[in-house]
Amino acid sequence: MATLDIHPQTTTHHDDHGHDHEHHGNFWTNYVFSEDHKVIAKQFLITGMAWALIGGILSVLFRLQLGFPEANLSWLRPILGGWLTPEGKIDPEFYLALVTMHGTIMVFFVLTAGLSGTFSNFLIPLQIGARDMASGFMNMLSYWFFFASSVIMFTSLFISTGPASGGWVIYPPLSALPQAMQGSGLGMTLWLVAMALFIVSSLLGGINYITTVINLRTKGMSFTKLPLTIWAFFFTAIIGVLSFPVLFAAALLLIFDRSFGTSFYLSDIYIGGEALPNQGGSPILFQHLFWFLGHPEVYIVLLPALGITSEIIATNSRKPIFGYKAMVGSMLFIAILSFVVWAHHMFVTGMNPFLGSIFTLLTLIIAVPSAVKIFNYVTTLWKGNIRFTAAMLFSIGLVSFFLTGGITGIFLGNSAIDIQLHDTYFVVAIFTW
Repeated sequence: MATLDIHPQTTTHHDDHGHDHEHHGNFWTNYVFSEDHKVIAKQFLITGMAWALIGGILSVLFRLQLGFPEANLSWLRPILGGWLTPEGKIDPEFYLALVTMHGTIMVFFVLTAGLSGTFSNFLIPLQIGARDMASGFMNMLSYWFFFASSVIMFTSLFISTGPASGGWVIYPPLSALPQAMQGSGLGMTLWLVAMALFIVSSLLGGINYITTVINLRTKGMSFTKLPLTIWAFFFTAIIGVLSFPVLFAAALLLIFDRSFGTSFYLSDIYIGGEALPNQGGSPILFQHLFWFLGHPEVYIVLLPALGITSEIIATNSRKPIFGYKAMVGSMLFIAILSFVVWAHHMFVTGMNPFLGSIFTLLTLIIAVPSAVKIFNYVTTLWKGNIRFTAAMLFSIGLVSFFLTGGITGIFLGNSAIDIQLHDTYFVVAIFTW
């Protein structure tokens, strides 16, 4: 006769798990300064949604000017005040500030913190069988550094000289010279401080995610048994931990140029016919440092979405994902290649054509693991008992967008074509994809 063997230790573990999440504290410890990964995930989600709303409003404002250049926008004067010209047009410098803040908000505060902060926090412990994150305190600090960064960035929208206005990539010399334009002053300083706090938040979170996945998997869950969602969060955290410090270094050198008279990014600058004393620097150095984070950032945004999509497609096709190991390998390959293709954003900087051909080759190679993922998604759907739930429809749509956006990337990855298409709406289109 079959018998059921219930191990007391296992039962105790589940009991402890339940007791850990009972709320015995007050409102502040349970919902504000909480160390519970689910509460922190909700905090990231709510803050990210608020930023998405703000970023969307900024987008509407500058697209009104862009889409209707002859229109009189004086009806916006109660909101924009002096940032409208007497003719009812958005002031050119403020237009650049709107674009700058919209790009910063959407790329970093929504798609990075909002996406990874929410889903990594919520799903990692649940899907690997851990009771919580490796360090609840670090997890809490990660959110509050993000919140402090958000407060400073939001404050910069309301200062008299306007927010940062050097483009979301804040290239020098506009960002390095406080006297260059109004948005290069206090607004840019607040931007840099906010981004420094944001990077600290990302590093605290990333280290926590990596440690949790490596050390807190439940008994019997080897790396080859991890859900693809967790693999995606794991690689995303590694990319962030390796690339964000480079942006921090770039911002630190920028602060030195702005405040302490150094010349890391400045040389042979004239303002109003007067030569500045800065010599020996190069704005191209900033571009190298920025895009060493900037391109991995694409996959910091994309990989979590692809990991979630893998689970949704497999579940709603009612069959295991096709080619599990190939899917993991493709994400690993994408993560590695993301660090060696940054200069394809810089083909027009006058780089050596031979060096440009190397970055072209590396950029085109990244299409291979991407194609593997597309093939495996389609094969998982093939002959599956598909349920067209809302999540499934969004996931299939993501695969379609991933394919069409990737195809346009092949054009821009070719240096000969990119030089002609640079600063056109073709680039805007692929970035939006």
